[in-house]
Amino acid sequence: MQIRILGCSGGIGPGLRTTSLLVDGHLLIDAGTGVGDLDARALAAIRTVMLTHSHLDHVCGLAFMADNLFGEIDHPLQVHAIPETLSVLREHIFNWKVWPDFTALPSPEQPLLVFNPLAAGQSLTIDDLTLTPFRVCHTVPAIGYAVATDAGLFAFSGDTCAGDTLWNALNALPRLDHLMIEVAFPNRDGELAELARHFTPAVLGAELARLRHRPMLHLTHAKPGAEARIADECAAALSGWRYRHLKTGDSITL
Repeated sequence: MQIRILGCSGGIGPGLRTTSLLVDGHLLIDAGTGVGDLDARALAAIRTVMLTHSHLDHVCGLAFMADNLFGEIDHPLQVHAIPETLSVLREHIFNWKVWPDFTALPSPEQPLLVFNPLAAGQSLTIDDLTLTPFRVCHTVPAIGYAVATDAGLFAFSGDTCAGDTLWNALNALPRLDHLMIEVAFPNRDGELAELARHFTPAVLGAELARLRHRPMLHLTHAKPGAEARIADECAAALSGWRYRHLKTGDSITL
């Protein structure tokens, strides 16, 4: 399994793209601004999109993907998400007011986008990948994904914060080789992080003591301008853990 990081920032700016992970060239986990760097051929190769939640930095690229792919592919793009996320997409994005409803174009019988509801704990097999969504704690209903192959297991927390939900799900996994987890705010913004349901280095470091696995950590979602401070604080908070701060263009291989 090859995971290409199209975007992993908590905002936009020069060289910064929001969350998008391309798995083996054909599966997309979240559709942030990072999908905009794909050429037409790479975009057309994507057949499945798995969304973690409805926030714009994780779904905005889906609208532009649909627009670019219209008339260019002969198969529908399968979009999987929990019902709460799909409801937001239908009501607030693909509603003919913000964007055309590509679930009914070019026709309701042969749409470009097909929305598929997911339930937490309900595994989905795509080629040689088994994806299992699990609930996390955020300001809107949200999930992460465990992605398993014969070579190992990768988990992506999506946007989340402290609490039993995340750790119970991860501890229930039979193994965990790589964990992509967010650390959005520096410690000085702890109150804001708690309000926005994101991690700081200090909180993440303390919470990781609850994880029974010892994966390689891939840190993501730092707010623009706070990257250096977050990196300094992670050096102290994550002492003893193997980790790296992801950048656009990085990859994870299992």
